[in-house]
Amino acid sequence: MDGVRVRFAPSPTGNLHIGGAHTALFNWLWARHMGGKFVLRIEDSDRERSTLEYEESIYSGLEWLGLLWDEGPRAGGPYGPYRQSERLEIYREYAGKLVDRGLAYREGEAIIFRVVPGEIVSFDDIVYGHIEVKSETLKDIVMIKSDGMPTYNYAVVIDDYTMSITHVIRGEDHIANTPKQILLYKALGFELPQFAHLPMILGKDKKKLSKRHGATNVLEYKDMGFLPEALFNFLALLGWSPGDDREIFTIEEAVELFDIKDVNKRAAVFDMDKLRHINQEHIKRMNPDKRLEAVKPFWEDLGLPYHNHSSDYLAKVLGIMEGRGQTLKELAEYTDYFLTFEPVKERVDREYAATSKEVLGPFCEDMIKLSQWETKALEDFAREWSNKKEVPLKKIAMPLRILLTGTKVSPGIFEVIELLGKDETIKRLSHWGILNVSE
Repeated sequence: MDGVRVRFAPSPTGNLHIGGAHTALFNWLWARHMGGKFVLRIEDSDRERSTLEYEESIYSGLEWLGLLWDEGPRAGGPYGPYRQSERLEIYREYAGKLVDRGLAYREGEAIIFRVVPGEIVSFDDIVYGHIEVKSETLKDIVMIKSDGMPTYNYAVVIDDYTMSITHVIRGEDHIANTPKQILLYKALGFELPQFAHLPMILGKDKKKLSKRHGATNVLEYKDMGFLPEALFNFLALLGWSPGDDREIFTIEEAVELFDIKDVNKRAAVFDMDKLRHINQEHIKRMNPDKRLEAVKPFWEDLGLPYHNHSSDYLAKVLGIMEGRGQTLKELAEYTDYFLTFEPVKERVDREYAATSKEVLGPFCEDMIKLSQWETKALEDFAREWSNKKEVPLKKIAMPLRILLTGTKVSPGIFEVIELLGKDETIKRLSHWGILNVSE
């Protein structure tokens, strides 16, 4: 058998959640690092709860994260079929062999493997080390249920062997299942794969990850404005690190540096603040055109008329927002005033404008006479004017910021004024009665 072969085997009884994505990602990384194959297998033996909608959602989540599979549904491959519901004959065949050899027995329509006491079942886990279990602590193993469907512990052994899987990489909650599966491997005369169990993911409160710690469905992170490469980066750090205190890395860098032996067994903490920070760093590093395309759907959701502006203008808008907004959604929200004046009108009342007029009126009358409408020229003028008139600069800058953007936090106000342009600045200040120029 050539090379590393790993698999991700979700059950289509729910969407692709963070735990599943984490398992898929570590399998994918190991396959890519070793130049091996990443197999997707659908474990749909729970006929009542499995749906095609969930299956599609799993595909979409994996594709969005960039975890494309080499073999499996849609991709095909030499070891198919890759859906358990299409492999029932294979399961019956191997179970029948164990019955014929007296190692399993029938109970009605069910087929059950007989566990013999007095055996030590052991294996060396790549992450957790040497593990031993006495066989008398295990019950007989149901292989085929009375409805003809295989159980998890049996089907997974048959599937992994017949698909030539070399490394079984999965969550640590499966450690307890491994001895049962080893008994089946040995009874069938199959060579064991290598096992690597991944650390559990906990919330910041050290409790099992759930909805209250943040979205659990991977595609919800897309809707929240997270980049797939940022979520990839974050998930890779849950139980592994590149080894040099580096927290931000590309998918390509992770592939190059990843080694399954470096995974640690301490429970990993899902920290939403850390994910937001990582996402912000990836947004900063984006190509400006790519970043613009990524933000557009969020402007669209907010009903903002981004199509009224040139791509060059919009790219500059996002460029001066660097460091503000940790998600694409926040970036879209924080830039609304660049796209239209309407949100500013909703956020500011005329009373505030009226109280600002005494200082701002004379300043703005002089500012709009400037021939140079660039940030530095505007800043220099503002400093000179405030010194000359003995008015603190903040008494000019803050009301100006609020009346032009509708917020107390923005990029440098003179950067904003340069980007809005003289005409738009005059229009907005006139609306508030700061300038006596008709709109």
